Amino acid sequence: MEYTESMNDLADALQQPVDFNFDLPDPEDEAISESEFLTQVDIAWQVCDRFDLQTDIWRGRILRAVRDREKIGGDGRGTGFLHWLKEREISKSQGYNWIQLANSADTLLAEGKLEEKCIKNFSKRAFIETAKAVPEVQHMVTEAAQKGDKITRREVKQLTEEWTAMTSDLLPQPVKEKAADNSLPPRYIAPLVREMEKLPEVHQVVIQKEIAANPDLDTIKSATTEARNLAKYLKASAQVQALTQQDVDIETALLEAQRVGCLNTAADLVNQASQLEQIIGKLYMTWKRVGNLADRLYVDTGASTPQLRGLLECIEPLGSQLMTIQIGSPNERTVRLQIQEEEN
Repeated sequence: MEYTESMNDLADALQQPVDFNFDLPDPEDEAISESEFLTQVDIAWQVCDRFDLQTDIWRGRILRAVRDREKIGGDGRGTGFLHWLKEREISKSQGYNWIQLANSADTLLAEGKLEEKCIKNFSKRAFIETAKAVPEVQHMVTEAAQKGDKITRREVKQLTEEWTAMTSDLLPQPVKEKAADNSLPPRYIAPLVREMEKLPEVHQVVIQKEIAANPDLDTIKSATTEARNLAKYLKASAQVQALTQQDVDIETALLEAQRVGCLNTAADLVNQASQLEQIIGKLYMTWKRVGNLADRLYVDTGASTPQLRGLLECIEPLGSQLMTIQIGSPNERTVRLQIQEEEN
């Protein structure tokens, strides 16, 4: 009975929600400077952001309870939980994002890193970034929050970048030393580390030698771009059938390209090949669909539908094995494509 009454009290309280009554500056008031105007609206935004954070954490806890209840008494496929979400017009991804946020909050609270009352000191994005950070950064951030400091995403991001620049094993000592005296800003080093983490060791070593020999900002930026492209192209190469069908060591091949100075060309070739194969696959499925629809329409039309038959006659060739199209303007070039199906 006591539990029911407390929930009823909570429901009654919701009939009189928190009264937000911000004194927002008049956007047409030219007497207010631009900096003052932005400061005032930013303060109001932060209040909403922090209120939204605490609300979303509780949403996540509620959804987690509904999901876990479904695991015990449901059909094992989560249909009851998904139906609950659908009734409230909540997408599956949004629901699980809230659950993840609640899990992060409860983890920080359970480990004693944070007190419940201090959550209000975080902006929503800052809290999410803190939950994803390494334990050392979490400790520094939550310690500041316990003292009453207002935590924004900018502070969390800055601390994370500084920690990465000072501690990552992927960075050679000359780079770490420059990060320590801030002659190399951590905000440029952290993205390099993130991209290098995606690479095989053989490529990491090459980049490490480059930045150790020239530990300056231009080299760091260039190495970051190189690592990002390399990771992207290595991922693409795994999807290229033309490469998987042959005994090609793509990592060594790209390393050779890096050595002779044509990495971007070789990597772009792999990326374009991956895209071309995907386009061919999509073209085949679309071609089959056009052919099937044309056959169906042919059966359903006749002399009573001359315009529909005319439409069919124009489009039907695109479903044939030999297709001809004009590209460019006006009709600059004729392209013919032939599709031949073979059973493996």
